[in-house]
Amino acid sequence: MSLPLLLTPWFTRHLGLTGYIRWVVRALLWTWICTFGPAATASTPSAQPPLVLNDAVATIDLWPAVTLYRDPEARLTIADVLANTTGFEVPQTAHAVLGTRQKVVWLRVPVSVPAEAQGRWVLDFDYALLNQVDVYLASGGRLVGQVQLGNTQASSARPLPSRSHAAPLDLRPGTEYELIMRVETSGSMILPVSLSRHSAFHQRAINEQMLQGLLTSLGICLVLYSLMKWLSLRERLYGKYSLLVLASTLFSAHFFGIGEQYLWTDVLWPERHMAGITALIAAGATALFIEDALGRDMSRLLRRAIRIVAGALAVAALAHAFDWIDIHMVARIMGTLGLVPSLLGLPGAIARVRRGDSVGTYFILAWMGYFIAAAIMAGLVKGYVGANVWTMHSFQFGATFDMLMFMRIAALRSADLRIAAQRAKREHETLHSMAHTDPLTGLLNRRGLNIALSAAVQNCTPQYLLAVYMLDLDGFKPVNDRYGHDVGDELLATVAQRLRATVRNGDEVARVGGDEFVVMAARLQNDQQAQELGAKLLAAFREPFSLENDICSVGVTIGYVLAPLDGADAGYLLKSADTAMYLGKQAGKSVLRRGVGPSV
Repeated sequence: MSLPLLLTPWFTRHLGLTGYIRWVVRALLWTWICTFGPAATASTPSAQPPLVLNDAVATIDLWPAVTLYRDPEARLTIADVLANTTGFEVPQTAHAVLGTRQKVVWLRVPVSVPAEAQGRWVLDFDYALLNQVDVYLASGGRLVGQVQLGNTQASSARPLPSRSHAAPLDLRPGTEYELIMRVETSGSMILPVSLSRHSAFHQRAINEQMLQGLLTSLGICLVLYSLMKWLSLRERLYGKYSLLVLASTLFSAHFFGIGEQYLWTDVLWPERHMAGITALIAAGATALFIEDALGRDMSRLLRRAIRIVAGALAVAALAHAFDWIDIHMVARIMGTLGLVPSLLGLPGAIARVRRGDSVGTYFILAWMGYFIAAAIMAGLVKGYVGANVWTMHSFQFGATFDMLMFMRIAALRSADLRIAAQRAKREHETLHSMAHTDPLTGLLNRRGLNIALSAAVQNCTPQYLLAVYMLDLDGFKPVNDRYGHDVGDELLATVAQRLRATVRNGDEVARVGGDEFVVMAARLQNDQQAQELGAKLLAAFREPFSLENDICSVGVTIGYVLAPLDGADAGYLLKSADTAMYLGKQAGKSVLRRGVGPSV
């Protein structure tokens, strides 16, 4: 049992950690164990019988027939290996994986080609991140063929233009061979090696290209969609989402050889750094996404901690880009800091689930998928989990599931923000209406009139006049005294409706006092038009007003002014129109009178 495993209970019991923090520490310690614990490396000597290459089989998995020779100092040559084949041992790790401790290993597979067989096969290492693979073909103790593969080789020098490391083999029927492969890589020894008939190899390659094309296209579409959302809505969450999707997509493209095949062909720097950089950037962007999406459910301390972790991951990505830290250090950082934001955000997600908020449910689903995929990937890299189609693609499938869950979270967040914005707008409009509208009639009140009049005065000219009418009802007080305030209020509301029906579209009507109204009419060409509109307003009061239970008759006296002819100040115009209206009252009521202005 490893030392961290033994110390886990002591740490959680004696450091005063309780509840969720204790759980987080335990999770981090277990992750440390899985990431940095020793991989299984035990092996036993064995003499393997030759593997018979039968034409009836389309693809042969070579790993069950593999024996290996460790070359930690990278000193052996093919001559040394051919001279001492007894040093090869059967690997005791999981299927087609050797962990991260070996930099150079030699693999040996004895094969036998029946006399009736064709002997045309394709050797394929279906893991793109192997740096150099030297393939030697020996027969009778002599070297009869050699080819070099690996992602450090120029694409033009490769035997087959594939995303994996593949080479055709022409084997003589009725002959036994030794297939010896020297594998060197700075990362994990993941060695899914096989021999396939040409048709089977190409069919498998096409299937993988279709799968990678589908998942990569999905990633690109999500990036473009989130960028457009970010630019149009100015919602930072979509910007962070686009960064994590871009990094995840590039990581998968690099892991499966698509990037080297189509994007950065024959450029060594991306081949050596893209995996680490994209993994760190994706983890940092995920941290920022979690902090933004769950911010209101997290304490200020937790939010600050997540931002610090995101900054540390960005610094690590920069350091790896300049070769200040190697890929093994990146793995250590990802195995610790990379998990912290999800663990710290878990209480916020649980709190949302308890409130019935689906965002929390989607977060937990995303993290479950991520942790399962990450655990499989960590086991694959360390040599605990065998390499096959599902384990090799586990992290890509998990990342795709995460991207879709996070997109749903971003959409729900945008919907919440949109609803909140609409609610705030309605509240603002309600408050604005209450502040600028008369509650009885629905007309502008004095405050609303002042704002509208000030704006209208700025736009009037001698060619396009603004008429301001001050109206005061004649005979309203007797009606109010006789029938009561309820009937008086009903009459005022009915007067407001008739005024609205009388004025032109675009004209403003306001109630500025008990029975005082103001009408604003813009874009009049002369005083004659102003008088005609005033006459229509007078005529509107000649007919009695039908209320719910009564019929009432009231008249109106109107004073008006024209801007800018009679003035250009809103307050002065209202005062002049009011003065003209009172002069009309004194002259006998139910009249239209123009106020006295500077140019009249």
